[in-house]
Amino acid sequence: MNPKDKNQAVVQPRIRVARRLLILLAWLATLTVLFYAEEDWRGWHSWNQYRQQLEASGAQLDLAAFTPQPVPEGQNFAAIPVIESWFTQRTNFAKKWADHYSLASTMIGSETNPPAPEGNSHQGGKRYFLDLVAWQMAFAAVQSDQTNSNQTFSSGTIDPTSRAIAAPVVLAELVSSETELDQLRAASDRPYARYPVVYDLDNPWGILLPHLGNIKRTVQRLQLRACAELAAGRTDDALADVKLMLYLADSAKTEPFLISYLVRLACVHIALQPVWEGLAEHAWSDAQLQELQVWFQQYDFVADMKRPLDSERAAGILTGDLLARGKYNLDILTTDPKQSGSASVNLLGWIAPRGWYHLEQLNDVRLFQLQFEGAFDSGQKRVFPRQIASNVKALAPAFANNHWITRNWVTVICIRHQLMARVLLPALYKIPLRAAAAQTAVDEAAIACALERYRLANEQYPDTLAVLVPRSISQLPDDVISGEPYKYHRTADGQFALYSVGWNETDDGGVPGKTLFDEKDGDWVWQYPLK
Repeated sequence: MNPKDKNQAVVQPRIRVARRLLILLAWLATLTVLFYAEEDWRGWHSWNQYRQQLEASGAQLDLAAFTPQPVPEGQNFAAIPVIESWFTQRTNFAKKWADHYSLASTMIGSETNPPAPEGNSHQGGKRYFLDLVAWQMAFAAVQSDQTNSNQTFSSGTIDPTSRAIAAPVVLAELVSSETELDQLRAASDRPYARYPVVYDLDNPWGILLPHLGNIKRTVQRLQLRACAELAAGRTDDALADVKLMLYLADSAKTEPFLISYLVRLACVHIALQPVWEGLAEHAWSDAQLQELQVWFQQYDFVADMKRPLDSERAAGILTGDLLARGKYNLDILTTDPKQSGSASVNLLGWIAPRGWYHLEQLNDVRLFQLQFEGAFDSGQKRVFPRQIASNVKALAPAFANNHWITRNWVTVICIRHQLMARVLLPALYKIPLRAAAAQTAVDEAAIACALERYRLANEQYPDTLAVLVPRSISQLPDDVISGEPYKYHRTADGQFALYSVGWNETDDGGVPGKTLFDEKDGDWVWQYPLK
């Protein structure tokens, strides 16, 4: 065979193979382009169609819209040196106040510590007096430098005489914080509170909120001081401290963050402790009770819940946009970046069609809506535990076994498009419970103030709540759970039991659950210890 013919016989098959390969690659490229185009359009169309429906119903989905507006510095509670230091120094307020209180607070037994945010440190579902004698013992240990990380103090001595003896010691140990507290009190007559938070919308989950911990620690310190002032007979000082506690709690009201809302609820619960102690000991005057009552009646934690929840939803939407733009890697939602597997997760996030991120947004918002469908009614000031339980049950398949994400993220991302929802949403269903507990607490406090005012005028508590209106209270609130009047009856010892039917929506006759605001059993009760 001619060498030329032989070369042609070898080259021609190779050319045909190359042509077929090029055609195959062209088809593959075309299919890839069509796949991305179709997935991008499908995700964009589905998300925007749903988004438009929500916006037409009045939903605000832009996180920037929730940023508090600037306020005049001279009218801004947060524009004072002590608060500015929380942001500039990035220091823990408790460490800054490295005084005897900070040390003593670590040695107080759990049964005598200030109540947990929802009051659930109260054993047996009942309130109790702070153990001022235990605080006196702890302060003595600090003064003698006999501190021990394993040492705790609990006296169990809560009679008025012992508390009155311990009170001056406790108050003397709190003098070191008076300069900062006086500065806060002087600014508390300002009409606005806008903390210098940097609202970095390129990193919504990294916005620093150092003031929240400082607010709560300050309120806890004020709680101890107010209780000691009551025990020492200084009711005007105690009232001033309670009002400062409530002002501090409300100073975070305009912030769009759920954590700010929860800290606010926690601080209100803490502030109620000295109010309860003063009522139990009949220490408050009619004028003081009326002032407290007006403050408690203005709260509507159910309505206040909507804004931070809406902001949380908007933050989820923005997260999808930031991930789609490549601002952050996908492993911020799935794994620890230092763990194995994050590189492959990030690779998938990089090659995923942009439309998949829109589907993530769609599922995140859709499941968010379903989670709170019928859960609460701001207009009626109601929360509906059974509906919440039904929603949780219906969404359980979507949220179950979140650890499964790290092992099956391909399915979660590529097929279900529920990664954001599984990471951001599961714990939110308890927010209405927190709102209901706080609203019940302030409602019962307002009614308890009215009952005490009636007792001061008539030397006994009334037979029914109805007689309190209008002289002792302008209007009786309804139970946030049942929508009916709060339950009330006098007890054989001349006291009373005032209660909500609680989260189980059952009237248990004023018998509390294991904790003050139990999630399963019992009523949510306001009552005083036996004399």
